[in-house]
Amino acid sequence: MNASLTAPVALVTGGAGGMGVAIAAVLLDDGFRIALLDRRGAAAAAHSLATSDAAQILGVEADVTDEESVRTAIEQVASTWGRVDALVNNAGIEPQHTMENLERGTWQATLDVNLTGPALMIKHCIPLWRRQGGGRVVSIGSRVWLGGGSVAAYSASKAGLVGMTRAACRELGPLGVTANVVAPSFVRTPLNAEKGDAEFVEAYLRRFAEVSPLGRLVEPVDVANAVAFLLSDRARNITGETVHVAAGTQLAPFVQ
Repeated sequence: MNASLTAPVALVTGGAGGMGVAIAAVLLDDGFRIALLDRRGAAAAAHSLATSDAAQILGVEADVTDEESVRTAIEQVASTWGRVDALVNNAGIEPQHTMENLERGTWQATLDVNLTGPALMIKHCIPLWRRQGGGRVVSIGSRVWLGGGSVAAYSASKAGLVGMTRAACRELGPLGVTANVVAPSFVRTPLNAEKGDAEFVEAYLRRFAEVSPLGRLVEPVDVANAVAFLLSDRARNITGETVHVAAGTQLAPFVQ
């Protein structure tokens, strides 16, 4: 049988962004068929990654905050390929704010995308995993779940993602599904480049490298490699864990 017809299927939300594309590229190399889900740009991102076998990648318009959109997108992938083996909850936003100037809408929008979205994606994949007898979930968190960050809504959403994943792994375990979090530090992506002008972002990146025990930055491919490992059979008995891909910046600064 054509291997492309039997290859495992992975959904990647936020698939049109820099991190989503990096994750998809590594998973394609690992033999997955990939469905990139995003509110916009999914088809273009899929086209940019397309290999000689166009049947290996699919772009799907979807909004993870809209349950009907989530259900429709997963049904589209299932009707195209017949299964979903892995879910990568990568979609995320980080509107800047302080506690003093926080607006309720900003708080709610952040939790809707970063926390409710992954929960809805898991919910609507469960019937497929029950039928298939297993699956994998990896959600993209952040080092700030542990150490805190400058943006309260984002930090809260990523801490919540860890808690939700730990609860989900108990429910999903009897179905043969593992659920884990990959928590990066600040990574050079188009989304993070929007946090300030080029000079500010470069200075911020340098500070991250300086406080890292390894003295270097995390790249998108580092995060993608961790995701790929957790989706593989080599990680079949790892569940409920948070894997920091942060070059050590998840630790408190070392004071001599």
